Amino acid sequence: MAFTAFFGDTLLTKDGLKPTEEVLSGCQAVGLYFSAHWCPSCRTFTPQLAQNFTDYLESKGMKIVFVSSDRDDSSFQEYYNEMPWAALPFSKPDLKAALSTKYDVSGIPCFVILDPSGETIT
Repeated sequence: MAFTAFFGDTLLTKDGLKPTEEVLSGCQAVGLYFSAHWCPSCRTFTPQLAQNFTDYLESKGMKIVFVSSDRDDSSFQEYYNEMPWAALPFSKPDLKAALSTKYDVSGIPCFVILDPSGETIT
């Protein structure tokens, strides 16, 4: 997998930092969820995505990585607590910026789906 190049060596999970390759091991697809605590549309969409992830997507082999546009770490942590998936650590703004540029993210929420090799599906 090429995901270490996108996310760095570690992702934040509910159990703390874990190696990126371990977190995304065996996935059929990876969703990049660009979102932020301060965004009303995001706050509406996140619970719906979380429910669909838990009910359907996770069992089909999808993993999701939250890519935050929050303004500070405490907002990031509060918002991430509502999500059942991994996150790009808030301390990696350079990687967040690179992902936003690579996938032409011009607004949030934005959901990009990648195949296991890191190629864009949609």
